[in-house]
Formats: sequence, C-alpha cells, structure tokens
Amino acid sequence: MGVTSLRKASIGEKVKGFITLMKLRVVELLLVTTVPTMIVAEEGLPSILLILATLLGGTLSAGGANAINMYIDRDIDPLMERTKNRPLVTGVLSPSEALTFAISIEALAFLWLWLTVNLLSAFLAVGACLFYVFIYSLWLKRTSTSNIVIGGAAGAAPVLIGWTAVENSLDWPPFILFALIFLWTPPHFWALAIRYRKDYHSAKIPMLPVIAGPEFTGTKMVLYSLEVWATSIIFAPVAGMGAIYLCGALILGAAFVYLSLQVRRYQTEQSAMRLFGFSITYLTLLFLIIAVDELVRSGF
Repeated sequence: MGVTSLRKASIGEKVKGFITLMKLRVVELLLVTTVPTMIVAEEGLPSILLILATLLGGTLSAGGANAINMYIDRDIDPLMERTKNRPLVTGVLSPSEALTFAISIEALAFLWLWLTVNLLSAFLAVGACLFYVFIYSLWLKRTSTSNIVIGGAAGAAPVLIGWTAVENSLDWPPFILFALIFLWTPPHFWALAIRYRKDYHSAKIPMLPVIAGPEFTGTKMVLYSLEVWATSIIFAPVAGMGAIYLCGALILGAAFVYLSLQVRRYQTEQSAMRLFGFSITYLTLLFLIIAVDELVRSGF
C-alpha cells in the first residue's frame, strides 16, 4: 500500500497537520520531566523565564524529531491502524513540506536554546534529535528488537537539558534520572506494542512482542520495571532527596512492578494497556514528587 497522494487542503488543515507532525502529546510527557529536574538543579524554583525558554526550546526540538520520524515512516504508516490518519498518509501535507517544517523548527530550537538558555543545552537537544532520527528511526526501528531499548535514550535527554539549563554543566543526579527514563521506556512502549502487535507485524517492524511473543516480552517488562524501581531509589541519596520523594518512589515503583507482573501472567491486551496507562501516570507523579520534595526542603 503506497502513501496517499497530496490533496488540496485548507490553511487550517495544513496548520493542524504541522501540529500533528510534532506529536505534542508525546512531547508533553517529555517536558514533565524537565521542570522538576531544573528545580533539583536550582535547589529551589528557577527563574520562570528560564523555565519557559527551556520548555519552548525542548518542545521545538522534540517536535522536530517527531516530524522527521513521520517523514521517514510515511511508507509504513498507511499499514497500521494507529498511524493511518497521519497528515502524510491522508495527503494533507507533502513529504517536502513536512521535512522542511521539521528541519526548520529543529534549527529554530537550537538557536533559541543557544540564545536564551545556553549552548550546552542547545547541543544536547539537537543531539537527542539526531540520535532519534539516525539511530532509532533510520537504523534500529526496522532492523532490531532492541529498537526501543536503545532508541529510548533520545526520550531521556530532557532531564539532561533541564539540568544544564540551570547549571550549564552535568552531574550525577541528571544521569540517574536519564537512566531511569531510559529503563522506563521499554516496558512503557512494549505494552503499547502488545496492543498493536498486528499493526507492527503488518508493517514488518520487529518489535519484541511481534518477534518473541507476549510471554517473553512480559518477562523482560518485569525485569525492566524492577530496574526502574531500583534506579528511582538510588536517585534519593545521589540527589539528597527527602522522605517525601523516597516514600513516593517506593509506592509508585511497587505498583509499576505489580502491573508488569500482571502482563507477564495474563499476556492480554487489557493487562498491557493497564500498564501502558499507569506508566505515564508513574512518570508524571514521580517527577511531581521530585519537585514537591525539593521545594519543601528548600523552604519555598
């Protein structure tokens, strides 16, 4: 099945198409991790202008990476139920329009972060985009069951960017958070891949549930969730977090492991989607607790 021919679209449809290319719902989850990391780096609340500048730059950079990914995947998106209504499939946007938009906002992200935050943050943002595009999208996604394992490093970059936005250097706490998100990504994404296993099979994408089946994938998800739990606990002494964070990390981690065990036991789409939904809640609440703990201890 080929890519749908370009059709005449209104300005409103094209604007909506460009926004869709950025996958802002995914970007929103990435940005949830940025501000709490900035709060820990500042040991309090950073400048609101710095927070806004960092978030805007991060949004443009991640959005540009997502748009390039859709450009690359325009041949397989028509084959999958989950992606068949993307703007390059429906013909709202042409491939050249999408690629020009993606590169433009990526360049804008670099310039914005360089001018309003610092050069290190700008390089980290663009580096994450290049890793996502060349390592994940162009290489691993269609060739290896380790695609999302290694490719998840790009999604972990916002914590590094958030830290350097404040400190203009890196330290152990952001690397621990980077590791946490890196380890969180496989069970999060494999849960979705179990739900859409037929789609990935049709598109010949070697996601682990397609190649190895839900039982083996469930076992791997349990192992990764245990590593996420352990990493979240390690973060407490490394970053000097308090009791609020440690209690929250213990409870949330236990729930994550429990739902992973449910996927391993039942191997159903329902159990997988329960884990997928909770994984988003897990990351959001964990980083919210990080922020609350730091602000309480700093006397904010």
